[in-house]
Amino acid sequence: MRIYALAVYLFLYIPIAVIAVFSFNAGRYAAQLQGFSTQWYGKALANPFVMEALQTSVTVALAAATLATLAGTMAALALQGVTGRPRVIFDALLYIAVMVPGIVIGISTLIALVTVFDWLNPLLAALWPAGWSAPQLHLGIGSLIAAHGLFAMALVVIIVRARVAGMDRSLIEASADLGATPWGTFRQVTLPQIFPAILAGFLLSFTFSFDDFIVAFFVAGSETTLPIYVFSSIRRGVTPEINAIGTMVLAVSLLILVVAQSILQRGQRKGGGSAA
Repeated sequence: MRIYALAVYLFLYIPIAVIAVFSFNAGRYAAQLQGFSTQWYGKALANPFVMEALQTSVTVALAAATLATLAGTMAALALQGVTGRPRVIFDALLYIAVMVPGIVIGISTLIALVTVFDWLNPLLAALWPAGWSAPQLHLGIGSLIAAHGLFAMALVVIIVRARVAGMDRSLIEASADLGATPWGTFRQVTLPQIFPAILAGFLLSFTFSFDDFIVAFFVAGSETTLPIYVFSSIRRGVTPEINAIGTMVLAVSLLILVVAQSILQRGQRKGGGSAA
């Protein structure tokens, strides 16, 4: 079993290690290691198309993570009061949203957005004052934020609800007995206990949105995120610059995931609850 586990890990991580090693290639060809150099990192960071795609990805990821965290936290708190069959239905819908393949989410989101835009654009044109050009809804940053936010919201709900289920309920009851308002109890008692899970959910949502290619490919419209730029570039051949971009994205994603896991574990030890 140990040999089998080792073989699985090697199969998963050796290709990633190869990309990281060849990102320091001094030559122009990705498959020929001709010395050690960091020139491709500098060229990637100096490429205006890479930086524009990076800015789009960061903007979308921040907005989507914020939207998912706010909506997901409120949904997690609301679901704590749901019991019986409705609770089972909501749980099933949450896990289905996480388990559905990305290509299905991308196609369904594209169809839904195009249908809504085809219905709303003529309505806006009819209601808009004469002499003024009505705005046209179309695919772009807005559709990217909406698609990523809805997908990540299910993840935030799962993480935050696990923390809510494991927190000390006696503190909330004591706050109510002492005359605190519901908002005061939430702000001074509930929020400090679930904040590590909220922050971890935000970081994970940011990572998934930043790294996503499949959903973004369908709903980005004319916008180009960093994963879409990388995909478009490798169609002309893999270069050390692409390896450098992939290595930097991998390093940042791993750092965010480690920070999120550390926050969850710290919240678990501090609150005595179960980590998501």
